Amino acid sequence: MVALIRFSDLAQSLNLVGTGKRNHIAVVGGGGKTSILHALGEQLVGTTILTCTTKMGSDQHQNRQVLLSPKDDRITRISAENPVIVWREIQGEKAIGVDKAACDRWFPLVDNIVVEADGARRRPFKAPAEFEPVVADSTTLMISTIGADALGKVISEQCHRPLLVAALARCEPHERLTPMRAAEVILHDQGQRKEIPLRSEFCVAITKVDDVNMADVEALIERLHIIENNLVVVPIAFDASLNEKIRP
Repeated sequence: MVALIRFSDLAQSLNLVGTGKRNHIAVVGGGGKTSILHALGEQLVGTTILTCTTKMGSDQHQNRQVLLSPKDDRITRISAENPVIVWREIQGEKAIGVDKAACDRWFPLVDNIVVEADGARRRPFKAPAEFEPVVADSTTLMISTIGADALGKVISEQCHRPLLVAALARCEPHERLTPMRAAEVILHDQGQRKEIPLRSEFCVAITKVDDVNMADVEALIERLHIIENNLVVVPIAFDASLNEKIRP
């Protein structure tokens, strides 16, 4: 049985809090990027920017202060007690993200930047197109996300960019996303690792884990560790009924 964590334990589980700890985190993939963004915003210590380099829903600010195209001197006045959302602009229901060069410029000015660096059209898994993800050079950690509800499902029905997922998994889009195929896409250099900076660490977050998909999640973690033994993988509980299986 895998040891599940809660979203509220994510930063601690990834060793992102500690004396003098500074983090520039890119969240890629599908199935929970925005939830991870806001969870880390709550848990990281110090001045924190939450942003995106693509697009996200303009309603996904969780009542945090929103700064639109701020000057650098405004960034230096961010409060350590209140993470802020930074977007370039809002166009109706969409928030337009900032340039990745801005993230590189701001990182020396704050303690943490968390970036939603990819879009998945609310699907639980994806493979990146040629122009994505959009990852800043100073990124210190890339978190690849997958919703456990994608496992065992037909790729064309459950994945964003299903043709690309199938190509990297070496199968057809009408076939199912087995744990083995998901692992291949996650660790492929044109999959979830695409555009990772040379000095960045890499980990995997599996969201929406419940009793129904637990066996597939265990198989995915096993396969990921067969390919890369020391890879950090955090499975995140979806249902309160799993509390007894959550790591203390």
